[in-house]
Amino acid sequence: MKQLLQNMKDGEAVVVDLPVPDTSPGMALVRTAASLVSAGTERMVVEFAEKGLIGKARSRPDLVKQVLDKARREGILSTVEAALNRLDQPMALGYSSAGTVTALGAGMEGFQAGQRVACAGGGYAVHAEYALVPKNLLTPLPDSVDFESAAFTTIGAIALQGFRLAEVQLGERVAVIGLGLLGLLSVQLCHAAGCSVFGVDLDPQRIEMAQKMGAAAAGRDAAEAAAAEFTRGEGFDAVLICADTTSNDPVWLAGQIARDRAKVVAVGAVGLTIPRKIYYQKELSLVVSRSYGPGRYDPAYEEGGVDYPISYVRWTEGRNMAGFVDLLAKGRIDVREMITHRFPIADAPQAYQLITGKREEPFLGVLLTYPQHEVQAVVRRVTLPQPSTAKAAGALSLGVLGAGNYAQAVFLPMVKKTGDVQLHTIVSGAGMTAATAGKRFGFRYASASEVDILENENINLVAILSRHQHHARQTEKALRQGQHIYCEKPLAIREEELAALAAILKRETSAMLCVGFNRRFAPLAITMKHALRGSEPMVVHYRINAGMLPANHWLHDPNQGGGRIIGEGCHFIDFINFLVGDIPATVRADALPDDERYHLDNVILTLRYANGSIGTVAYLANGDKAFPKEAVEVFQNGTAARLDDFRTLELCRNGNRKVIHNRLRQDKGHASAWQTFLRAVRIGGEAPIPYRHILGSTQAAFAAMESLRTGGDVPVVDRWTEIPETLSE
Repeated sequence: MKQLLQNMKDGEAVVVDLPVPDTSPGMALVRTAASLVSAGTERMVVEFAEKGLIGKARSRPDLVKQVLDKARREGILSTVEAALNRLDQPMALGYSSAGTVTALGAGMEGFQAGQRVACAGGGYAVHAEYALVPKNLLTPLPDSVDFESAAFTTIGAIALQGFRLAEVQLGERVAVIGLGLLGLLSVQLCHAAGCSVFGVDLDPQRIEMAQKMGAAAAGRDAAEAAAAEFTRGEGFDAVLICADTTSNDPVWLAGQIARDRAKVVAVGAVGLTIPRKIYYQKELSLVVSRSYGPGRYDPAYEEGGVDYPISYVRWTEGRNMAGFVDLLAKGRIDVREMITHRFPIADAPQAYQLITGKREEPFLGVLLTYPQHEVQAVVRRVTLPQPSTAKAAGALSLGVLGAGNYAQAVFLPMVKKTGDVQLHTIVSGAGMTAATAGKRFGFRYASASEVDILENENINLVAILSRHQHHARQTEKALRQGQHIYCEKPLAIREEELAALAAILKRETSAMLCVGFNRRFAPLAITMKHALRGSEPMVVHYRINAGMLPANHWLHDPNQGGGRIIGEGCHFIDFINFLVGDIPATVRADALPDDERYHLDNVILTLRYANGSIGTVAYLANGDKAFPKEAVEVFQNGTAARLDDFRTLELCRNGNRKVIHNRLRQDKGHASAWQTFLRAVRIGGEAPIPYRHILGSTQAAFAAMESLRTGGDVPVVDRWTEIPETLSE
């Protein structure tokens, strides 16, 4: 299928061939008929992408500060590579479209294949021939509403939400500042609600169009006098600011033309420096409208399909979409005269030349259209234009599940640099990141379906970089297929998943498993372990300044990420196991109160080992990012060692102090872990990480969560002594 992508490094908008997304639970696959180009949001993205590095830095000083903080923590080379990698990942454009449902995932009751729908959402209702859209971002279309009109539904819902926040009543006076698409739709909504409407804009053509829609309107220079005449000097009951500008003038003008105690609603993206005097004197209320309504930016609503009860939330973003479609169907809103340009998807870059001013002609509603000929077979795997060089028979052939930021910033650059494997297929759920990463790193195929890896006889090596909830299932399937697996942590997020994998490993599978506990392979970590002498018990303290994640982050979701202790804490448990050379016998966990800010992510773990060693993990979200992220201290048999952020190692023994620095680059052992795994697969030797450690570290994370529930020590039952540590013959 064809999709429009924006290159964030050089600013080029390109149409590329991508695999059609694979249907997933709670989602519908929609064959797009028309999509609307946003002259506001999308133009800002394109203009930012077109800036050079200095221009990008000047426009986003907040990001510059993040980069500088990262450089201090992790080294300049690591930071530069990470920043350039983010810029090298293209962005999918578009958030408002309409089309026909072609397939449904589980949990999509109320929709059916062949149904006409309007679609919303950045990253979902994209400019592509097919789009995967969640349930709550879809609304059915009656036959009386054509696809081109329905493509305005998202921006119509934005206008409708702004109107609702104004809380105007029949007969009241409303001013609309800014008469672009958002403003003209707001004019029609106010008129349909029985309000007297007045519009303001800089463009005479848009003023004329507002007047045709039944509004009085004026240019900016005449706005205050015309507004006073329109309201008989009383001012407006509400002012909707629909302009798109960094200027504060719309907020100032709104204060001038509003009546006492009126409401001003910022619907568009405008400067928000409030002139205190006029807003104080009139006791005005300023409200910033949050896009299409309640549910916006809530993953439980938008991705999880959890609707808000209508008794408590009358107008969600989904119900606003449905309300706008209903107005279209009844003829109370008409968008057809606002359509000034149509471009076939193959010519989509021309639309962006138009909205960024490279084509000097007026525009308003810009649509992308898609071929509606007879539907052909859906293609979920595409051959990439830069296939990897063929390897000799018997070479390791790699399939990668997942193409997110970690994959593209860390794992795939490392794999490409290491070489020695055939890059066969890369998969991501939406297909877009798989295709772009596959082309960038030299894979032969990109796909949206994991079947193209897990049931592919030509792939004997699988890297699992998907979200946590998929790890155990994909690992189990690959093991049964006889494919060697490198799975990012965690191996599992539920105890029953771990038990199922252990049962397979006990049967002496012909495949080798390694989990991405990379820190034990870091050069400074290995040096630290070698410095520890004898079998005397040790004390290890590992402090992680993990930082706070947003409350709606997927890692907090027990069904997706498993929570931070299971999803990330297993990393640090494994590192202590590496130093001690054993798995813990018991685990105890204590946590600070969440106080509705945290999510069991200020936790102290105490690990006790059979040889008397004690390990503590201080996993903390309540610190500051400017402070170093990780520090490990070890005391044993007259030796003290400290490892800071895998950049500095300090060793002290017999009064002597030795310090080793990695000044320019942080090395957490990613490359060494991968290389060790490849060697073990090739020669059939021992697993890079003993299976007992892999399973024990994961089980210890589960035990930590049980300890938080029960308040006591929880044993880590060693059930894995019978699992072989080498590949079976």
